[in-house]
Amino acid sequence: MQPQRFLRVVLPGPLDQSFDYLPPDPAPFQAQPGVRLLVPFGRQKRCAILLENSSESAVDHSRLKPALQQLDESPLLLEPDLKLLRWAASYYQHPLGDVIFHALPSRLRSGRSIQRAQPEGWRISALGEQQDPDLLTRAPRQRQLLKLFAAHPAGLSREQLKRQFGEALSALRSLQQKAWIEPCTLHPTQPPDTPISGPTLTSYQQQAVERVSSAFGGFQAFLLDGVTGSGKTEVYLKLIEQLLTGDGQVLVLVPEIGLTPQLTRRFERRLGCRITRLHSALSEGEREEGWHAARLGESQLIIGTRSAIFVPLPRLRLIIVDEEHDLSLKQQEGFRYSARDLAVVRAQQNNCPLLLGSATPSLESLQNVELGRYQQLSLPTRAGSAQLPEIRLLDTSRIRLEAGLSPQLIEQIAATLEQGNQAMLFLNRRGFAPVITCHACGWISDCPRCDARMTLHKSSNLLWCHHCGHQHRQPAHCPDCGSSELRPLGQGTERIEDLLQRRFPEVALARIDRDSTRRKGSLEHYLKAIRRGDYPLLIGTQMLAKGHHFPNVALVGIIDVDQGLFSADYRAPERTAQLIIQVAGRAGRGDHPGRVLIQTRYPDHPLLQTLVQQGYAAFAREALQERQLAQLPPFSHQALLRAEANQAELPLAFLQRAAELERQAAQSRGIELWGPVPAPMERRAGRTRAQLLIQAGERRLLQGWLSGWLKQLRDLPEARRVRWSIDLDPQEML
Repeated sequence: MQPQRFLRVVLPGPLDQSFDYLPPDPAPFQAQPGVRLLVPFGRQKRCAILLENSSESAVDHSRLKPALQQLDESPLLLEPDLKLLRWAASYYQHPLGDVIFHALPSRLRSGRSIQRAQPEGWRISALGEQQDPDLLTRAPRQRQLLKLFAAHPAGLSREQLKRQFGEALSALRSLQQKAWIEPCTLHPTQPPDTPISGPTLTSYQQQAVERVSSAFGGFQAFLLDGVTGSGKTEVYLKLIEQLLTGDGQVLVLVPEIGLTPQLTRRFERRLGCRITRLHSALSEGEREEGWHAARLGESQLIIGTRSAIFVPLPRLRLIIVDEEHDLSLKQQEGFRYSARDLAVVRAQQNNCPLLLGSATPSLESLQNVELGRYQQLSLPTRAGSAQLPEIRLLDTSRIRLEAGLSPQLIEQIAATLEQGNQAMLFLNRRGFAPVITCHACGWISDCPRCDARMTLHKSSNLLWCHHCGHQHRQPAHCPDCGSSELRPLGQGTERIEDLLQRRFPEVALARIDRDSTRRKGSLEHYLKAIRRGDYPLLIGTQMLAKGHHFPNVALVGIIDVDQGLFSADYRAPERTAQLIIQVAGRAGRGDHPGRVLIQTRYPDHPLLQTLVQQGYAAFAREALQERQLAQLPPFSHQALLRAEANQAELPLAFLQRAAELERQAAQSRGIELWGPVPAPMERRAGRTRAQLLIQAGERRLLQGWLSGWLKQLRDLPEARRVRWSIDLDPQEML
């Protein structure tokens, strides 16, 4: 008689346990861990992931129900994938089922069947091969296309054609009507282009490549610390080239969606391989197709944002994290994980090297270099003939500003434009003005649902809260006193754009922020035009500051850094320094020398003086010393317990009860509980928020204590009256 088998599964959602089922009828049942099952759960049918086949169950056998159906013939997640997800769930104290389902494409989470889509394209037909393209003298676009198809007889995808010819729809239709080309299905691994050779590496780049290459086949973490424009991407490309000659896979993580298309195009031109992109701007079908191509080993190079850290990769040989310091690599809602930190764990588990790249490395990474956990690779000079820009501070404390711009900055913009170069202004605040006020009675445009102001968006005539999304039309009269004396205070990118258009009416200007790039493909369109020099004047937020190469930008103006100089968040100086250096790095990347002008009312501030006179490395050394004296991360380890509710008194009451549970036990282990206190923005989206900070000198002690404490929290009556979450290694206190 065959021994009884039990299926241990997990379900999505806040369920901090696994569930046992009997195999579906009829037997035999041969499913392996990692497949999806359809199971009865209460009165519903739910999609579950099989964790293990077990010969024992703690539940009485008569109470167990059989699974209804096996949804996959083979596992979607193999044991190495499940191992990483188990580690992530344990470390971040998050339900395992929720973590595992987070790693699946959205369609598969709901139990839908796997569907593979082949990329559509065209190829030259037998009749087209008989034609002479040079005879199409009156149809140059058709001639070019026909020559291109003749050079690629296996076919070309829509994306390849669009990249080289734009849409070219009319020319394509004409060739298809003549039956000279025909639709075709392209193989997913077909190389899109013939690779082109790259520049000769500098000695520093070559040394970095050799150091990382020597670690292939084993785990080692490297920090590539290179100034802006030093050619970190060339190092990535050379390493990837070596691995793509075999059957290895490479994962490249980038912080922003906006960086993915341009990085993909650059890699395609150099490597000649098909690249899988994974980010939230793709459709569900595109993301799922890319996920399967990676999972099955059809794609060797995967470029994605933070969630791509979980994509199954059976032949992973190298992980690269670009801009490793960037806050976007940390998930801030739901399952709060750090893609950078998980990349370290995944590289260890896969026994492959990890390369972290940045011009402004995080203090955590620099401390890991000091401890010998990471090897530091330096690129101290810019590639080619480009030089680092000159950085100057503009004291605006006694100067009358026009829409936030000083006369000196406006003069420098005019001079830069006269020389035929591009000028770029950075302001990390979209909209026209961060607040409007009534000159008669003092009314201010507060958000009715948040402890925040509503930003004026003049282009849409809206007041808009950037925290909760609440909107309403801009009032013509004061809601309190009826006066028409409503005035905008402060400035956003729209207001800077308005001033520049009045000052330089004949100059084309591009504004890059979330509002101007809402339409799909608009950001990519702008970036291409900027690189061509179509827009001499640029104004933008962080979207314009990260990782872009604009060789004609000779002047960068940073409008307002003062808001980051006096924040209550101990991480604010680090974020401000990184932002200044990253923005400044857009200047002087080509043949023209670069200048950076930073407007500030506090030119003597130690942070600004250190950055301007000694650079980011000196700032980082001082910041690490301060953190060590204060015993703040990376010299300690933190967790943040957050709570929110519609009733104002409930979050603090829950957190107070939570703190009382184990305060003495925590203190006996050297664990400190700070708070509870109201959140820095206490009310957001109509809900009141509070938080409790937990800190320990050792990560092991913190993890061990949290595990038992959180189990007790789930049983508290107060826990059912609030929405609460735990955030390990929090990066934001808001």
